Amino acid sequence: MFFNSIAFLLFLPSIFIFYWFLLKRNLKAQNILLLAASYFFYGWWDYRFLTLIALSTILDYFIGLAISKTDIKRKRKQLLVLSLVFNIGVLGFFKYYNFFIDSWIQMWEIIGITIQPWSLKIILPVGISFYTFQTLSYTIDVYRYKLKPTKNFVNFAAFVSFFPQLVAGPIERATNLLPQFFRKRVFNLDKAKSGIHLIIWGLFKKLVIADSCAIYVNTIFENYEELNSLTLIIGAVYFAFQIYGDFSGYSDIAIGTARLFGFELMKNFNYPYFSRDVAEFWRRWHISLSTWFRDYIYIPLGGSRVNKEKQIRNVFIIFLVSGFWHGANWTFIVWGALHATFFIPLLLMNRHRNNINQISEHRILPAFRELIHIIITFIIVTLAWVFFRADNLSLAFSYLKRLFTNLHFNIQYLSLEGYSVEMLLLISVFILLEWFNRYYEHPFSGRFKRLKMLFVLFMILTLGVYSDHQEFIYFQF
Repeated sequence: MFFNSIAFLLFLPSIFIFYWFLLKRNLKAQNILLLAASYFFYGWWDYRFLTLIALSTILDYFIGLAISKTDIKRKRKQLLVLSLVFNIGVLGFFKYYNFFIDSWIQMWEIIGITIQPWSLKIILPVGISFYTFQTLSYTIDVYRYKLKPTKNFVNFAAFVSFFPQLVAGPIERATNLLPQFFRKRVFNLDKAKSGIHLIIWGLFKKLVIADSCAIYVNTIFENYEELNSLTLIIGAVYFAFQIYGDFSGYSDIAIGTARLFGFELMKNFNYPYFSRDVAEFWRRWHISLSTWFRDYIYIPLGGSRVNKEKQIRNVFIIFLVSGFWHGANWTFIVWGALHATFFIPLLLMNRHRNNINQISEHRILPAFRELIHIIITFIIVTLAWVFFRADNLSLAFSYLKRLFTNLHFNIQYLSLEGYSVEMLLLISVFILLEWFNRYYEHPFSGRFKRLKMLFVLFMILTLGVYSDHQEFIYFQF
């Protein structure tokens, strides 16, 4: 069930009414309703995938209890390994089986040996990368004595499958989200309003920004061989805003929806395109994933406490794993490697923690130096996005080669497409809205909030209604 669908438009208020008006005094019944609604929401795509999330839930529930019953380190570690092997094994089979088989066949073909393909027709379960990491955070934290395991199966199952963030995050930690299922929730009008504002802003990002950009991006990437440098630059920039609007829009809707039911999810995006270097970009982009890798992989490897050689190793591991997490394609691995390459110079010069303050704090406009750093960071991030968007490495390299060699900057493609100038203006307005509201969660705070609300609603009802209603990009991960 998509957030931008009629089905969800009917589903959400129905659950909301039952939750607050019929079950408001019964916490157990509310949690049962959320669990049932979450399984219905997930089963809307394919009910067969419910088996996987149920198996993962049952296994980690009992493993958590078993770990807590022993202080013998070897037994605790064996139980943790069982959870890791099962969850990562299931994720690896569905997501990477054909990738490894195809790569194995191609490797032998390089030396002239042909192997008959034996790949399977495997359908990737929606959101498996997200809920797998979420349930793993539970068993790992129980193993580390950071969390006491729950004996309430309903609450644990509701935590694993919580529908607002089930499919594309934020990837919640058990230490943050699970305790909220045990606390009595009282309807808060202000929290509900902020949730609705986030939902509206998320729909604007998705329907107006991302889906509008997608029309141009798809055509440009499909016809890149016929297009000049200016058009290919525009295509890359549009994809940067497409994936940002698409993914951060989903996160906003998820966080807003959770607030309607009295839950607080972690912030997943913090205006990443205003970053002054790549290190800051990763503190602002997909925060739930980057902090997950930091806490469960980077720090256990030694983090920044080891020498520079091992720090560089750890950084490359994190970014390569991050790239591989995103998909079974060499393009994602190269994308991760590029970000590691961008990050390493900052690490070597001890500048990777320089920009932890708010950008241009207490100033209307950025300083010239800050602006230059923002532009440079956006350029290198956007060039890396080409690998993320391309179907294969050959297309990505060909696209970039033509971008840097076909140096013609006349308006070529845009003259063939309606609303081309309007699209550029829309993105410019979007950037300004984000810039002047960078201290807030959404633009419906601060000055002129009613005017901004009217503009956003108008754009949703005009451009949004007629958008292509693309699927959320991160559903494939």
